[in-house]
Amino acid sequence: MTAVREAKMFDIKWIRENAEAFDAALAKRGYEPSAAKLIALDDSRRSHITKLQEAQERRNSASKEIGKAKGAGDNARAQDLIDEVAQIKAFIQSGEDEERKLNADLEAAMAVIPNLPQDDVPEGADESDNALLRTHGVKPVFTFNEAPKEHFELGEALGGMDFATAAKLSGSRFVVLKGQIARLERALGQFMIDVHTQEHGYTEVSPPLLVNSDPLYGTGQLPKFEEDLFKTETSHYLVPTAEVPLTNLVAGEILPEDALPMRVTALTYCFRSEAGSAGRDTRGMLRQHQFEKCELVSITKPGESLAELERMLDCAENILKKLGLHYRVMTLCTGDMGFGARKTYDIEVWLPGQDTYREISSCSVCGDFQARRMNARFRPADAKHPLHVHTLNGSGIAVGRGLIAVLENYQNGDGTITVPDVLKPYMGGIDKIG
Repeated sequence: MTAVREAKMFDIKWIRENAEAFDAALAKRGYEPSAAKLIALDDSRRSHITKLQEAQERRNSASKEIGKAKGAGDNARAQDLIDEVAQIKAFIQSGEDEERKLNADLEAAMAVIPNLPQDDVPEGADESDNALLRTHGVKPVFTFNEAPKEHFELGEALGGMDFATAAKLSGSRFVVLKGQIARLERALGQFMIDVHTQEHGYTEVSPPLLVNSDPLYGTGQLPKFEEDLFKTETSHYLVPTAEVPLTNLVAGEILPEDALPMRVTALTYCFRSEAGSAGRDTRGMLRQHQFEKCELVSITKPGESLAELERMLDCAENILKKLGLHYRVMTLCTGDMGFGARKTYDIEVWLPGQDTYREISSCSVCGDFQARRMNARFRPADAKHPLHVHTLNGSGIAVGRGLIAVLENYQNGDGTITVPDVLKPYMGGIDKIG
């Protein structure tokens, strides 16, 4: 018989024993009750497996009886048993196909159900129900009389942002960066990866930017969010975030306990189709098909993941503190969290050109949700059986939005941009872009 795929999103046994709690948690995320449907699918699967097991047992016993019948000279009985075994073999063969279908049906039903929120996550429908955790710093005060400009106004005036040429080359939601603006973007990325590796203890990784479907399934982008992905003719996908290859470094592995926590980071380009965002943020660099991001991923033991979330958030905040940017931290409500998250913090940076806060980092703990999909486990020193790890991911931070924030917060009345002190070594020591 075929084995049930181990990379399950949820433990069906736990759902059976906690059906009401499971449905109540889904309700907080705005999803319909699903426990009864999943249990019914599992009942059908288990019942069929039982029939197959009984058929295999009868086939084995009948095969033994054939020899005995022949030895006793009862050829008629032997022929009857041979015919019976042939029928059982045909049933088992078709039954194994049916078992694969039943396994696939249960897996498909689970695959589109989001992770269950932590009990302390605020309940709500959308971003308007998110809760303010804290703010840091103050909004900049400009000495010039004009209203502060948006990043694309500043970048175009400096000759460092060219959206028209990008549209000619690639279409909408792309940009060509030039000169010192391009260098500033590179400086930001290098600064971030240096801080996270040298000060925060993350190991730098340079992962592939093309992946097959399994890693995307493991982290939860597939099957539900395929329309957000770019797919090649070779059936590879461009990574929407380095979370995908970084988290899947442990897919299918059983790690020793002393390998945890595992902290990795990567500075990569990311690619998103922005499906469903037509008409949103069409000006400038806020919502691009291609953008750079410094990603943080942690793999931990179950009892350490919530503390690791706070640590990851602190690492991301530290980047903004070093850049001297005003920001606030929001705890996302149940209706605004990502598909695979149990709890998420968003860091929203102040953009004076827009006169509003915009997300620049998102840090999430996923519990064992992704680990079950990837079958990623560790072996505790004092336990007989391996356990699923917990996974976390966060932006440390989005480079393009960091560039936007620096341009808008460090703009001067004459259109120049003051270079933040921490970036001057990466900018050849210059003080201003002009």
